[in-house]
Amino acid sequence: MGKKIAIIGGGNLGTAIAEGLLKSKFSKPSEIIITKRNISTLTSLAEKKVTVTDDNIAAAKKSEIIILAVKPFQISEVLNNIKNELGSNKILVSVVTGVTMSDIRSIVGDKISIFRAMPNTAIAIQQSMTCVCSDKVNSTEIKYVHDLFKNLGLVVTIDEKLMEAATILGACGTAYAMRYIRANIQGGIEIGFDAATASIIAAQTVKGAAELLLQNGSHPEQEIDKVTTPKGCTIAGLNEMEHQGFSSSLIRGIMTSYRKIAKD
Repeated sequence: MGKKIAIIGGGNLGTAIAEGLLKSKFSKPSEIIITKRNISTLTSLAEKKVTVTDDNIAAAKKSEIIILAVKPFQISEVLNNIKNELGSNKILVSVVTGVTMSDIRSIVGDKISIFRAMPNTAIAIQQSMTCVCSDKVNSTEIKYVHDLFKNLGLVVTIDEKLMEAATILGACGTAYAMRYIRANIQGGIEIGFDAATASIIAAQTVKGAAELLLQNGSHPEQEIDKVTTPKGCTIAGLNEMEHQGFSSSLIRGIMTSYRKIAKD
C-alpha cells in the first residue's frame, strides 16, 4: 500500500501532478486526494476515482504526503489553515513559485520535513524536469520524494538559492520551447507542408534532438557539427538565424524572466 498523497490546489500544475502519478502507477486513485474551491473543474479526476474535495484540512489530515500547489498569494492562508495537521510523521512538498522553505517554516514550525520542488507541466505525461531542494529531512524521505518525481520525469537536486533560476530554465522553458516549435511549424508551412504535418515533423525533431543530448551526454555543438556540411543548407540557415539574433534574443528572454521573478 502506497502513501496517501494530498495535492492542495487543483490548478494546472496540481492536476498535472495527479495525472502523472496515475499514469506512472506510482499511486492508485484511492491514494490521491486533490483539493480546489471549485471542484467542478476536477471532474475528469473524480471519474478516475481520485478523491476530490474543497476541504484542505481533511485532505491534509488523511495524508502522509502533502503537495502544496496553490498560488503564491494563497500560501499563508492555506498553511495557517492546515498547520495543525502537519506533524513529524508527514512530508510537505511545495511546488509554489517564489516561496522559500524558511517562509514555510515560519508558519508551520520545525516538526515537519519540507521539500521544495519545481516541476513543469510535462509532469502530466511523465516527462517533467523537476528540481528539488529540502530542509530537515532524512535519507528515507529523500528517496521517497525523488522516487515520486523520477516516476514523472527527470530529477536533479539543487541549492535553494537556484530555485528561481530553475523555475525560468525548467518551467518557463516549456513555453520557450513551444514558441520555437511554433516558429518551426510556421516556417514549415511556408516551404510547403500542411500545418498538421509540419507540427508532427517539428515536434518529433525537437524531441529527438533533446534525446541525443540526454542519452549521449553530448554538447549541442557536437550534434550540430554532425549535420552541418561545408556550403550546406544547415549552416546557411544557422548563420542567418544568428545574424538575426536568435541565440542572443533567447538568452535575453531568459534573463528578463529571471529578473522579473527575482524582483517580484
